[in-house]
Amino acid sequence: MEDTTWEQRSQALTHILTSPTTNPSLDSQFFISTQVPCYLNWDYPPLLCSKPHPETYLRKWAFSLFLKRVSRLGQPLTSWRSKCPYHQPPPLILAKGVEEARWDDQGKKQYVRKRLARKRLQSVQGDLVV
Repeated sequence: MEDTTWEQRSQALTHILTSPTTNPSLDSQFFISTQVPCYLNWDYPPLLCSKPHPETYLRKWAFSLFLKRVSRLGQPLTSWRSKCPYHQPPPLILAKGVEEARWDDQGKKQYVRKRLARKRLQSVQGDLVV
């Protein structure tokens, strides 16, 4: 990004931050390709690239994109939101009062019976309130 102005950088950054996606639209790809220099490891095609030989550069970009997709066997990229550290996995050792979930039909029936057998929520106060 050494050959771009600060205005172009801020426009590109604003665009990327306001529309985060793993598969950008064609309009978005064209906009970013005009705002920032060309890199082979980006998902944006270098169609409007100002490199000396844009045809060979485009071929290299397409081949590198193909290799990236082949390496993950066609599986989609995960979003950065799914890698958020605040989504904690369930604990390996459950607390004492928590039973392991049973999702078969018998386990569901027992769970419903147990829920219905509980006392209703109410305040435990005497009749005389002082």
